[in-house]
Amino acid sequence: MSSRRRLLSLLRSARLAPAGRLAAAPPSRTFSLAPATAAAAASTSGSAKNGGTAAGHDHFNKLHDFSPSGSSDGNFSQKGSAYGAILIGQAAVFLGLSGNTVLAQDDSVAPAATSEQADANATGLRRVEDGSVISNEHTVKWRMCTDNARDFFLKGKLDEAEKLFKAALQEAKEGFGLRDPHVASALNNLAEFYRLRKEYEKAEPLYMEAIEILEQSFGPDDIRVGTASRNLGQYYHIQRRFDQAQTCYERALKIEGRVMGFGHPDYANTMYLLAKVLSQQRKGNDAEALIRESIRILEEAGLGESSACIQRMRFLSLELVKSRRLVEAENLQRKILHNLELSKGWDSLDTTMAAETLSVTLQNIGELKESEELLERCLAVRRKIFSEDHWEVAGILVHLARLTLLKVTSDIKVNNDLSPSHLVKAKQLVSDSIRITEAILNPLRENQKKLKSTIGVEREKIGATAVLLQALEVIGLLEAVRKRKQEPGSDYEQAEQALRKCISLYNEPRTRNVVSKHLRQQYTRCLSSLMRIIQHDPDISSAPRMQDLLGESQQIMKELGEEKNMK
Repeated sequence: MSSRRRLLSLLRSARLAPAGRLAAAPPSRTFSLAPATAAAAASTSGSAKNGGTAAGHDHFNKLHDFSPSGSSDGNFSQKGSAYGAILIGQAAVFLGLSGNTVLAQDDSVAPAATSEQADANATGLRRVEDGSVISNEHTVKWRMCTDNARDFFLKGKLDEAEKLFKAALQEAKEGFGLRDPHVASALNNLAEFYRLRKEYEKAEPLYMEAIEILEQSFGPDDIRVGTASRNLGQYYHIQRRFDQAQTCYERALKIEGRVMGFGHPDYANTMYLLAKVLSQQRKGNDAEALIRESIRILEEAGLGESSACIQRMRFLSLELVKSRRLVEAENLQRKILHNLELSKGWDSLDTTMAAETLSVTLQNIGELKESEELLERCLAVRRKIFSEDHWEVAGILVHLARLTLLKVTSDIKVNNDLSPSHLVKAKQLVSDSIRITEAILNPLRENQKKLKSTIGVEREKIGATAVLLQALEVIGLLEAVRKRKQEPGSDYEQAEQALRKCISLYNEPRTRNVVSKHLRQQYTRCLSSLMRIIQHDPDISSAPRMQDLLGESQQIMKELGEEKNMK
């Protein structure tokens, strides 16, 4: 069956099934351990939700419960994310080993079972009168090795964790038998560990063996097999092996629909993962159909205002923006903002992020006044939640500066007298943003002591660098507008300084890793934009100092391209 026909079949099945139908399947539960690291700040909307601070001093700060069948919301980055599984008999407990905060989103609709409850439900283990489970020396060691491996992992002691995950696998084989589901659990944990270490050649055969054991133990259409298939799909997904990820997600979706019902939220979750893969394969129409169906299922299950559903609506709005269906995107983003206003109020980062997204869309369709009003509200909230000198505040200032420049280009056609005041305002906004971000990237010693963890330092550095790049690009645009208006002193001096700062971010060791590892796309956009602006004026670009500067910029672009091809 072709991919397109399989997709249509899945959608047809979902629409025909009652939304509330749940099969009597053995329960499974998921836990996800979410670290406090930050994803690359592609926009100024940060993901630090608890006042922007890291909850705890290590990489992993909170245990999140997920809904039955081990579903996640699919918000994993393609670098560093990982899911682990402890499959125990008829109960499946999935231990998340994640490398990115975006995994911390919780789509749970029911509390997860504890590991003790999972042990009590283990297949083939006889209960005794006190409710405990008969065990032997190896099963006890299996549990101890697994727990200790997890603890070492959370502390960042990866070599010790690896030894214990391997020991847990051996104890599971000796205590339960070579083809027992506990062995599948241990295999899966070790596979997830290797995925986190990016030792992919070691991880894949372990995943495959775990699925083989589950198929032999419970049959090829069991929910545990579906869950393991989805996890394998996520493994392929982060490696950009999209065809294999799609196959795994489709298998998981088929099993979940049959066992749990086509109206179950977990079925919608896997549908969301499949939609993301299809989107990355440039199958936009198929991705849109799946994400709309996923949203419909959640809404009919009474979860239309849940964080999971809002997340899917955000994804759909981005798909609409990519296809330039801006009016549809605007309407959906207004719905998202309305739901968040009702559920969380305006003094919430989630609400300001939704307002910021809507503001950008409004800019693209020319509704500049409302866009500015939304950004002003966002700025007030972020100053209240954070402080005047936080990088998220600087990010809103950059957005306002860019918006002000848009108003300048509009006013030139209508009222040229207003343009000078707008240019002054834009310059002040972007200058304030640069001041804030440079203070974060070059902190005084007393300010460095305030950051409690290396994770907090890294988050601040990534966010501040991303905003600074946007600000430098706006400086270049500001100079271009001044030149167009023939403003006095418009000799591209500010654009030259912005280009020099952009180059220094790559050349300086303390920021080069951030640029090349986390913000490559943002950096190349800023650098190429500043180069184009300067090259647009032959009288300026032909100057010897400018030629040297442009030559250095071109060399950096070449090096970044070579680094990308090597990965």
